Amino acid sequence: MSLTRRQLLGGAAVGLGGAVVGVGAGAAVASSAEDAPDSTTYGQQTVPFFGAHQSGIQTPAQAYAVFSAYDLGAEADLASVARMMRLLSDDAARLTQGVPALADLDEELALSPSRLTVTFGFGPRFFDIINRPEQRPSSCAQLPSFSIDALQDKWSGGDLLIQICGDDAMAVSHARRMLWKDTRAFAIKRWQQNGFLDARGSQQPGATPRNLMGQVDGTTNPRTDDDFDVTVWNQDPPSWFVGGTMLAIRRIAMNLETWDAVSRADRENSIGRRLANGSPLTGRDEFDALDLSAVDDRGLPVISDFAHVRRAHTGPQAPFLRRGYNYDLGTTAGGVTDAGHVFTAYAANLDTQFIPVQQTLADQDLLNVWTTPIGSAVFALPPGASAGGWVGEGLLG
Repeated sequence: MSLTRRQLLGGAAVGLGGAVVGVGAGAAVASSAEDAPDSTTYGQQTVPFFGAHQSGIQTPAQAYAVFSAYDLGAEADLASVARMMRLLSDDAARLTQGVPALADLDEELALSPSRLTVTFGFGPRFFDIINRPEQRPSSCAQLPSFSIDALQDKWSGGDLLIQICGDDAMAVSHARRMLWKDTRAFAIKRWQQNGFLDARGSQQPGATPRNLMGQVDGTTNPRTDDDFDVTVWNQDPPSWFVGGTMLAIRRIAMNLETWDAVSRADRENSIGRRLANGSPLTGRDEFDALDLSAVDDRGLPVISDFAHVRRAHTGPQAPFLRRGYNYDLGTTAGGVTDAGHVFTAYAANLDTQFIPVQQTLADQDLLNVWTTPIGSAVFALPPGASAGGWVGEGLLG
């Protein structure tokens, strides 16, 4: 009798090290890519799953995202978590290339991947569960408490993160469901956050996205491979984490009703940038350098001392990648819009890059009047996997 994939990964055959499954997945993906019709439609576009770094980080942001956090079960250990990551990597490698996951009864839903990416991350407690606390990256710890926080458990924490992004909501939803099935024997869903950006094709390629306050969001992001090597991809010990990155994910509620009552000029002054094109108040184009020394004819700073961009450029400077998404859950019975931003910060080291900037913003940022962080989590995102391998193999293998 032949073994099923789950029997192979769950039983004694795991002693093979997952090589059989990895090779099978790689072969299926390679074959599908070679046989795929020549098409320029968005639905047929794919992003490689295998590589030095996980996709979904440097990948240009897609239109939709689902971030799902899981708590590992009481029986979880190194061996069972390794089996889970083999399963997840195997199915993710297929789905991102438009190949149905094994045992997928709705395989037609997998045939239009639409730049689907799947990215995995490990929370602080993960390393204790697998009994390798010494392998925890230095900044893989819950963020300090900031004065502006009103955190809720239902949006915070987690041992395992699965980030799924794509240009088609159906592809993202289907992938989420397939990967959730892979986790059921190992973990329990803690939270899920869905987000969206502009629809594919509605803006010029490469345009900086906007948040629900109308602000251009992400102007100062790293853009070249060299930028990413310096700011995003980790180069320090532990060795398994070289080529990975840290992620801080913050759910930020926006009070859009009170924001609606603010004049356009006051909105721009609170940000320090023009809403029309994202240019600084001291420049004309989005990517013009800030002139924080500029004053108006009254001798007052053109960019307020408490404007968001000035606060973000006050104190130690270490850039990081922002790749956040908007959320909108509609209007509550009390007439308040439940909407905001799933803010994501990817950095080689959160302690030296993200936390100092966040502390400065928490102290004196005008935007704090209209925004409140209600969720917070931190994950270490391993480097990518080579063809035939699986994500996290360097730590768990």
